[in-house]
Amino acid sequence: MKKETLFELLSPYRSSFKIQGFRFGSGEPSVAIVGAIRGDEFQQQFICSQIVKNLIQIEEAGLIESGHEILVIPCVNHYSINIGKRFWAMDNTDINRMFPGYDKGETTQRIAAALFNLVRDYKYGIQLASFYLHGDFIPHVRILTTGYEDVESARTFALPYILLRTPSSFDTTLLHYNWQIFGTKAFSIYSGETASVNKESAKLTWNSILRFLSKNNFIHYKLHNGYDSCLIQEKELTTITSGAAGFLYKINKASDFVRKGDLIAKILDPYDGSVVNKIYSPVSGEIFFSYQSPLISADTTVYKIAEYT
Repeated sequence: MKKETLFELLSPYRSSFKIQGFRFGSGEPSVAIVGAIRGDEFQQQFICSQIVKNLIQIEEAGLIESGHEILVIPCVNHYSINIGKRFWAMDNTDINRMFPGYDKGETTQRIAAALFNLVRDYKYGIQLASFYLHGDFIPHVRILTTGYEDVESARTFALPYILLRTPSSFDTTLLHYNWQIFGTKAFSIYSGETASVNKESAKLTWNSILRFLSKNNFIHYKLHNGYDSCLIQEKELTTITSGAAGFLYKINKASDFVRKGDLIAKILDPYDGSVVNKIYSPVSGEIFFSYQSPLISADTTVYKIAEYT
């Protein structure tokens, strides 16, 4: 294992900004794993730390396949991590919306350019990602359908779901999208949590990445077979919105199975506690996403449900 400072940006106010990485094996740039790009992605950085810990032991045992290099970057944005701010601490811009970057542009464009230059030549790219809404997911692999997607390789993570998303113009500045456009087989892993650490879903996720490395012959490491992944299109998910603003009182959470007509949440008036809206499931299925915040605005997504087929 080689720990390296991959990129450094001097700061006039505090210690310099650094992107640090861990290289395992040597040879062809095979797999790049990127963790926290945003400052609240604690679960994502924790998962990467556990991948590093496991790969150190695997390499010491001589179980990394020769001729392959694996790069792990646990954190891209420690400035924001340190103060718990989701986006870039200075101007509130999102590094993950700046790819492929511009090395003579604004700070976050320069960081994105530096990161992309580090990881663009790898055969596979894995990003520990987070959603724009606060909430919990069933752990899954997400792939953008750009024409360069690799569903069969995604199955080797053996997570419960593989979700295919048709990219919008808003997605063209993502690391995932640019990885694919520039020839890397890219996958975003959603582990279920973001701003907190859930050890159970974290372990499921880091084991899925080790399974991917093993099944694609980058390491020799025995794990249980995992799930027979269910392939779904994002547009097939049933979205349920709040209908009103107030305190969100959820009855069900991500991974719960519900039936059509079940009462799954209530919206409470924040002043007198009265019920201002009852939310019933319009379909039978498994809750794929569950919004996580005490207060909710009107017409905000509360749940996404994978309907029974």
